[in-house]
Amino acid sequence: MRSRFVFGAWLVASCAPHALAQNVPADATAAAGSGGLNNPEIRGEVPDAPPPRLPDGTPDLSGVWAGGGPIGDIREGLLPGEEMTLLPEAQAILDSRLSAEDPEANCLPTGVPRIAPYPWRIVQTPPYGKAEVLYFLFEGNIHSFRQIFMDGREHPEDPDPTWYGHSVGRWDGDTLVIDTVGFNELFWFDFLGHPHSEQLQVIERYTRTSYGVLENVTTIIDPGAYAKPFTIRYEATLRPGWDLMEYICNENNQDVEHLRGPPGL
Repeated sequence: MRSRFVFGAWLVASCAPHALAQNVPADATAAAGSGGLNNPEIRGEVPDAPPPRLPDGTPDLSGVWAGGGPIGDIREGLLPGEEMTLLPEAQAILDSRLSAEDPEANCLPTGVPRIAPYPWRIVQTPPYGKAEVLYFLFEGNIHSFRQIFMDGREHPEDPDPTWYGHSVGRWDGDTLVIDTVGFNELFWFDFLGHPHSEQLQVIERYTRTSYGVLENVTTIIDPGAYAKPFTIRYEATLRPGWDLMEYICNENNQDVEHLRGPPGL
């Protein structure tokens, strides 16, 4: 069995060491459909090929990915010339937070745009570009998910605040644009504890720049916590041959009690 491990202070905070082990199915032909072993992703390979498309021409973003958002420090993804300017109230919240209070470290959802250090999957279903809903499935923490409504609907006027908000999506050429509002105030942007308010709006732009790379350029608009919008960029990497495992954070969350002091220490 092949295993993959991720270590670091922020990971120790969130769970006991977790083996993200995956096997290529014994019956790889059945698992791959008609492609069988001729499908390089089943063999765990990233093809030397342009980004794939679905039968209707829609960019194919489906697959298991790793990364694509902030984990330790959201500022690492700031585009050149961008800056995060916290309002005094938000700065006070940041200064008061402790590592052991990190919701992600306590098996709660990461929110948006933060990403857990575990793989996640995009699911596109027929009729692809005209699909009513596109899904993000997360292995980490509580097996949470996002649903992106692609049917042209608007945001509700008064959405119930949730961890992942209310997301509507559209295609801008080969880029998937996701507009999300309706967040609660509970999740952190990163392990350092950067906060947000319920006024948060997140606009993500996903582009598969090559077969194995998914670019995520995200603009964060939150007049309740930041003086001006800012934009970050991260990349997710395709993980061919991997699948999402059953991982229940609450069963393995052994290290939060050892965290003391400000986030990141």
